[in-house]
Amino acid sequence: MIYKTLQVAFDSGIATITLDRPDKRNAISYELIDDLIRALEEVRNSSILILTGAGKAFCSGMDLDNLKALVGRTHEQNLADSRTIVSLFRSLYEFPRPTIAAVNGAAIAGGTGLALLCDFTLAVPEAKFGYTEVRIGFVPAIVSTFLLRQVGEKIARDLLLTGRLFDAPEALKLGLINEIVAPEKLLGRARELAAQLAENSPLSLSNTKRLLTEHVRAELDAQIEAAIRENARIRESDDFREGIEAFLEKRKPKWTGR
Repeated sequence: MIYKTLQVAFDSGIATITLDRPDKRNAISYELIDDLIRALEEVRNSSILILTGAGKAFCSGMDLDNLKALVGRTHEQNLADSRTIVSLFRSLYEFPRPTIAAVNGAAIAGGTGLALLCDFTLAVPEAKFGYTEVRIGFVPAIVSTFLLRQVGEKIARDLLLTGRLFDAPEALKLGLINEIVAPEKLLGRARELAAQLAENSPLSLSNTKRLLTEHVRAELDAQIEAAIRENARIRESDDFREGIEAFLEKRKPKWTGR
């Protein structure tokens, strides 16, 4: 397949997807979402998947041009956008083979979501994470459904309500990442882990992943539907429009609570 925003490589059954918009810090655009969904489908029969970013960032969140375009969209368009994001996140969360995120730098908002949805997350010491949605008048609705399962309600409330950034050592302490790895060793360690996983029965691995997914599917389906509606609803608010405009204009927002 041909991709404009990422690269796909295969080596001994291990697939590596590299987000490849280094000039945009691998920000999430509609084109990248489409490319990544297609790439996940292309590599689904590989033994292991590694996801990483080109340049100095893993994924810095939503692309600024796409962010601007969110203001003024219809309710139906907002619902469709939310369902597209859900499709991407669930494609990664429910990927049939083990997945490893090699976080080479900042992973913010949706980038945090992508990094932490993988089965294993390795990060460089300089990596930064954060669910920053509330800082721009948005709601971290979709990512919250997955975060709650990873860290529990108390920690999730802290991360989602403050919108603060947190570093790799804190992410490790919270159990959100598995290892901190020096930058020059990151991909090598990811491939080493992939090789270790590949020694196990591929049928056992895929069945175990399916079992884990099925355990939470019914509850997750209901929560995701509620998140989609909340995502669309907040985009129609005055605070959302103000938050986006303030962010783009690099000023402090003036919230109205409407």
